[in-house]
Amino acid sequence: MSVLPYKEDPSGKKQQVARMFDNISHRYDFLNHFLSLGIDKGWRKKAIDMLRPLNPQMMLDVATGTADFAIQAMTLKPKKIVGIDISEGMLEVGRKKIKQKGLSESIELNLADSENLPFVENNFDAVTVAFGVRNFENLEKGLAEIRRVLKPGGMLVVLEFSKPKSFPFRQVYNFYFKAILPKLGQAISKDNAAYTYLPASVQSFPDGKAFELILNKVGFKETTCRPLTFGVSSIYTARK
Repeated sequence: MSVLPYKEDPSGKKQQVARMFDNISHRYDFLNHFLSLGIDKGWRKKAIDMLRPLNPQMMLDVATGTADFAIQAMTLKPKKIVGIDISEGMLEVGRKKIKQKGLSESIELNLADSENLPFVENNFDAVTVAFGVRNFENLEKGLAEIRRVLKPGGMLVVLEFSKPKSFPFRQVYNFYFKAILPKLGQAISKDNAAYTYLPASVQSFPDGKAFELILNKVGFKETTCRPLTFGVSSIYTARK
């Protein structure tokens, strides 16, 4: 059973996630940095650094949101980055940021679905997903689509929350994530569901070795998992 943001809503996960991010798009960046104490910026840099030896020229950022990851990926000096997301509200915030930074020629943002990517196969040197795979309605289908549009030898880099396992950090993290974060998120975003959905979706996500096995199942190879900050998040890499 999928974890859903709005349990009273009869629509599917995809529609609910899009609605949720539309609702919080105006406060998303502030909340991201505030609730993670700014640590998320360092995580993004580490994830992008995994692609540096590849020197990718054509990149796709899936579930790009407000384009933080796409903007960070410009340090790799690619020719083009295409970002896609199912939330038009998030994309609008991202487009404003890209324009302010003078990156409109290099980064293009489009409304599109990870499970039905509007690109031909073997199109991108690298695909990135930051804090987005756990929101896929059909995880295997989304990953298979990503593999389809990657060039042979191309790399997928996924940055996603995971579950710390060591005592006492696990207990402290769980208390913050389940008791404090939802209240702060709700007060700032004014969306009752978004920051209760976050810990619930992380809890249900198959992290670590389980996610590597799913990557292998859809055809990826050379999968790796690198835990960050005591396992609060992880960077996964895989090759086509």
